[in-house]
Order: sequence, then C-alpha cells, then structure tokens
Amino acid sequence: MPTEAPDDTDAADTLDAVHEPRLWRDQGWTARVVKNNDDEGWAVEMVKQGEAEPALVGPWTMGRDKKNPKPLDGAAFNTLVKTAREVLRRHEQQRHALLHRQLTVNTAQGRVEVMLDIVPDDDDPHALLAALDAAGDTLARVRV
Repeated sequence: MPTEAPDDTDAADTLDAVHEPRLWRDQGWTARVVKNNDDEGWAVEMVKQGEAEPALVGPWTMGRDKKNPKPLDGAAFNTLVKTAREVLRRHEQQRHALLHRQLTVNTAQGRVEVMLDIVPDDDDPHALLAALDAAGDTLARVRV
C-alpha cells in the first residue's frame, strides 16, 4: 500500500518549541543570536517560520562577562516577536501604498473613485484600473 509523503507545511506549523540561550523557536518565529559582522558585538535575527530571510535583525546585549551574548529569555523573545510583526506590518503597508493609487473625481453625474492596482508579477506584470461611483458600484474595470 503506498504511503503519502508528509506535508511540509504541516511539519512547519508543528515545530517543537526550543528555548535555548542563543536560539528560541516559538509562536511561529525563531530568534537566533549571531555574531555581528559589522562590529565586535552580537546581533539577534528574527525569522518568521517558512521564510528564508529574517524579518528583523538588531543588536543584542553583551552578557556580564562582556564577551558572550546575554541569553535569550521569554520576555525578550516576546518583545522581539512583537517588533518583528510590526516591521512586517509596516512593510506590507508601504508595499500597498507603493502599488495602489486612488483618487476622487467630481463630475456632473457625481463622485467617481478611480483606483490603480499594480500587480508586480515576474511573468506577467500588469495593473488593474477601476472606476466606482459614489454608491461603490463598478463603472469600469480594465487590465492595463
């Protein structure tokens, strides 16, 4: 009888929590304390589960011996998760603002909202241009 291959997305969602001095994994995030390449200190990187690149990289505090990094703890991890989520949220807001334009035109027939949504697809980049009346009904929608 054939067996099904394990689903990678399910495996990624159920990673066990890890709470080590330089590595914490919980709540869908991984915090890793790494040597800071820019100076002699330490940095912490926050990677969202399933992503290849860190969402946040910042300086990390030295320990009491002024040589090794301060160990991660629950409070610090929770603060880092909150900060990383905020960074991602701001990136999404900035991306939306960059790819979405909207203006209002007052005509004799009433107010018209005109919206341009850019779709930055590698294979088929395009935009959608739409016009809506004051009631929110679509007057026109074209791909440009």
